[in-house]
Amino acid sequence: RFSLLLLNLEEYYFEQHTANHIINKDCKDERKFRGSLKVCSKSIIFEPDDNIQPIIKIPLRDCIRIKAPEDNEANNPFTRNTSGGISVVCSQVFLIKERNVTAPYKTVRGRTEHLFQLDVAGKVGDVVQTLHQLYRASCLDKMGDQAAMATILQSRLARTSFDKNRFQSISETLHMECKAEMVTPLVTNPGHVCVTDANLYFQPLNGYPKPVVQITLQNVRRIYKRRHGLMPLGLEVFCTENDLCSDIYLKFYNYQDRDEVYFLIATYIENHIVEHTAESYMLQWQRGHISNYQYLLHLNNLADRSCNDLSQYPVFPWIIADYSSSVLDLTKPETFRDLSKPVGALNKERLDRLVTRYQEMPEPKFMYGSHYSSPGYVLFYLVRVAPEYMLCLQNGKFDHADRMFNSIAETWKNCLDGATDFKELIPEFYENDSSFLVNSLKLDLGKRQGGKMVEDVELPPWASGPDDFLQKSQEALESPYVSEHLHEWIDIIFGYKQKGSEAVAAHNVFHPLTYEGGVDLNSIMDPNEKVALLTQILEFGQTPKQLFTTPHPQRIIPKLRSLSRTSSHSISIAESPVSPNEESFEDLTEESITLAWSNIAKLKLDKQYKIHKEAITGIAVTCNGSSVFTTSQDSTLKMFSKESKTIQRSVSFSNMALSSCLILPGDTTVISSSWDNHIYFYSIAFGRRQDVLMGHDDAVSKICWRDGRLYSASWDSTVKVWHCVPGETLSNKKHHFELLAELEHDVSVNIIDLNAANTILASGTKEGTISVWDVSTATNWMSKHAFLLLFLFAFYFCTDSRHLLSTGEDCCFKVIDVQTGMLISSVTAEEPQRCFKWDGNTILSGSQSGELLIWDILGGKVIERIKGHTGAVMSMWMNEQCNSVITGGEDKQIMFWKLQY
Repeated sequence: RFSLLLLNLEEYYFEQHTANHIINKDCKDERKFRGSLKVCSKSIIFEPDDNIQPIIKIPLRDCIRIKAPEDNEANNPFTRNTSGGISVVCSQVFLIKERNVTAPYKTVRGRTEHLFQLDVAGKVGDVVQTLHQLYRASCLDKMGDQAAMATILQSRLARTSFDKNRFQSISETLHMECKAEMVTPLVTNPGHVCVTDANLYFQPLNGYPKPVVQITLQNVRRIYKRRHGLMPLGLEVFCTENDLCSDIYLKFYNYQDRDEVYFLIATYIENHIVEHTAESYMLQWQRGHISNYQYLLHLNNLADRSCNDLSQYPVFPWIIADYSSSVLDLTKPETFRDLSKPVGALNKERLDRLVTRYQEMPEPKFMYGSHYSSPGYVLFYLVRVAPEYMLCLQNGKFDHADRMFNSIAETWKNCLDGATDFKELIPEFYENDSSFLVNSLKLDLGKRQGGKMVEDVELPPWASGPDDFLQKSQEALESPYVSEHLHEWIDIIFGYKQKGSEAVAAHNVFHPLTYEGGVDLNSIMDPNEKVALLTQILEFGQTPKQLFTTPHPQRIIPKLRSLSRTSSHSISIAESPVSPNEESFEDLTEESITLAWSNIAKLKLDKQYKIHKEAITGIAVTCNGSSVFTTSQDSTLKMFSKESKTIQRSVSFSNMALSSCLILPGDTTVISSSWDNHIYFYSIAFGRRQDVLMGHDDAVSKICWRDGRLYSASWDSTVKVWHCVPGETLSNKKHHFELLAELEHDVSVNIIDLNAANTILASGTKEGTISVWDVSTATNWMSKHAFLLLFLFAFYFCTDSRHLLSTGEDCCFKVIDVQTGMLISSVTAEEPQRCFKWDGNTILSGSQSGELLIWDILGGKVIERIKGHTGAVMSMWMNEQCNSVITGGEDKQIMFWKLQY
């Protein structure tokens, strides 16, 4: 029945002794109860073996006398003796868990005497001496009390060390040992940490709750450095990928020990798992690989939120705003809370009053006098499953019945209208365990003003029961509306609207003490002020660590084919613009592409041919796949027949290298770009140069064609957009070129790419700057530096146009969100990757050494290596079905690859 929650905040449990508690000694009604005497830093606790009897807690501050009964030195009540009994006379005692029922503590005031008879009489002297020492410390002021307790604790830790007999194997090698505390909600337990080559151990000083806690390093999946009590001293270890609760949370006495333990564990696991950043989780979330719930859980973890620290408990948003309807309609926007605003700004009238007060307030200003997450709020929600935690936090009492968590609708209304209530929710509202909504422990939580007892939480009409309420809450969290707007809430809680002028504009300003770095405790000399500030911060709640400083990208919402299919079948075939056969063919194509990418590791070399005298720079293939056109640094454009396996055409436009090529729709014309500043049009049907565009002042590095427009990038620092009217092929008329736009850059442009909708153009320079242009207006609406060391080799939009993947000489693949310009993922290769294709999740790349590599971009690792060219892979072509690939190399060869399922 004993737990550390019976201790006061910042109290330690030191030792226990088997003993008898004797009441009314030498009287007719003398009673004796067997149990365990616990010596704690601020109290004496006796836990009877008989569960009917209450646990007795005697605060040391309330002790009048502590001595051995046979001691006759009346003038010195605090003396030692070696008998088997210890007499404690006190003015106040707490009775806890009487009849083994969790309830508010009973307080017995008035002078009482308690006699504890230890089984081992020889220990009485040491125990009495310890109690005297702790009594003197408890009588000091708050700061003196803390300093004295810290000294006593450190002295006890210094006299002990980790018991090496607890090692799992005698062959384990010790790497380090240090002192630390294991952190659980509201309490910490001091002991010794030990790291070996195989395990992490924690041995509690008091042997509670078990002699040693062991974590096998091989099982560790995640490890986080934490702030604890505003100091960078925490370390949390997880052996699971997605669980909310960790396996152990440790608080060290100095950051050097914390960092060394972190380094030892991280070094061990770095070869086993990939360290995830907020950006890597963002990419997984954007692409639908993890749910909204999982993403929020990961962000909370990265922002120092932990289930073991109630002042930094994971925070989740209120999602639903309708708690009165009989049916919950998740298709209506009004069903949902406005996720772009903090809770305090949801009610305009209340916000107006708060803003007026804020404007009149002297510095430091804040809009909200309470936080959206604090220990009190967490236990407000969890009191029915964690009553002992609330009793610990509130000195043995439950909150007033009318202030308890009585109703979902009532709580939401108070968050909207209450003058000081701005709380968000906790993860439990979106999980599967509904016990926190039900008073299954039959707790006496009090009687409300109307006479009604506090029982189960009252649910909204649309929920048939607690499990149904959670199920519908989960559905709401994962709904399309929330997926489209969740990034707005992330901006407020974890992102760029958390601090500074953006926070003021978003009405999201809390007390300065709640922010990371809001106060430097080490700079405060007054000990009482330091304790007061720390207590205030821990009880008030803390703002999460800021994870993003730019707007968070929106989630990619896939178009639901089932909806479009249903709507098209609801009208007649004659009216339908797309026949069912065409639609199913489109579905089939998409399915075949997905299938191809999921099997891309089975790509096999089919044929290879050496057709050029220098490196191959570009590949284009006719629609029927029969002819392959290639350009090379040897200045030639060649046409290779797959059927006859021979070169059928070889054309040289000048003595300068050709940089790229493409085939115009209809397979009648090939366009090639050249280092001689020109773009050449070659007629396939007539086998001759049809036209030449002298459009640049330096080498043309890359060309694209879409919807009658030609886009050309050049080393003259421009990208030009041309409208091309083709000449009549049977006459001598030339193409007519009209320059629509000239996009200026600071340095040479190496590459360009257009998104699938032909609305956005991306350009990359030799210095590594990526610019994104609105094609319709030719304006540069986002310029994002991609952090490349030298120059870009390639980049491509994903099919949904939301992400851009680039690679360059720094050997990194970098995923950039097109809307916000945020770098959301970076994966480092062993060598430069010269060209690639990707589907948003998987990359097929050609490397500097000639290998083809297949990457899991979300996992950040190579999943297959395929031997290819003997020099760098310079260019790559992939068919629409993604099951056929052609590569061109520095070794002057083209290689044909096919998927073999």
